[in-house]
Amino acid sequence: MFDALRTGGPFLWLLLIMSVVAVAFIIERGWALRGSAIRPVALSNALGVASAEDLRSLTLVQPSPLARLISLMLDHRDWSKTDNAEAVQVLARQEVAQMERGLVILEIIVGIAPLLGLVGTIYAIIPIFADFGRAVTGDNALLAQGIAAALNKTLAGLMVAIPALVAWSYYNKRVELLAVELEGLCDGVLRRLYLGDLKAPVVPPPLSARKP
Repeated sequence: MFDALRTGGPFLWLLLIMSVVAVAFIIERGWALRGSAIRPVALSNALGVASAEDLRSLTLVQPSPLARLISLMLDHRDWSKTDNAEAVQVLARQEVAQMERGLVILEIIVGIAPLLGLVGTIYAIIPIFADFGRAVTGDNALLAQGIAAALNKTLAGLMVAIPALVAWSYYNKRVELLAVELEGLCDGVLRRLYLGDLKAPVVPPPLSARKP
């Protein structure tokens, strides 16, 4: 492996750096997008039964996107329902943007890594074919080894891009589902808030919201 990096030139080193960056963002987003970090179970389960004071206390001890949205609704409870809902929507878009943070890096790596590997392959093959006539009359094994070494860069680019693509697709869908869940939970709280009784029953949170 170290020999391949030593002889692979700058392209393999760039791909190695990109792979490290991709792994770092995959791990970081996986931790940040945990269900318990976005909509804590205790807070989600309390939305249908707790009073405003209890919800306020839970938002303070369990900071999260859901807690910040609930806190905003409670702060603006003297506003009209329409104005409060619009304020919640603005904050919700900001929270979704935060959940998507770092995904653009994975998207860039997905697009660049295969191209960088292909450029590295072409760059390594050009000198081989520029001297093709002498290579044919000489040792064909050296020619084959040179082409194989050049193709290693294409393989490395694909090996970096494929896991990044899987993670990027999964996390995008994860953010989308979490945003839908947050929207449903916030809508239930708004309905209760403007009925004047936060102890009135509402639609319970989705089952996924009850998982840690």
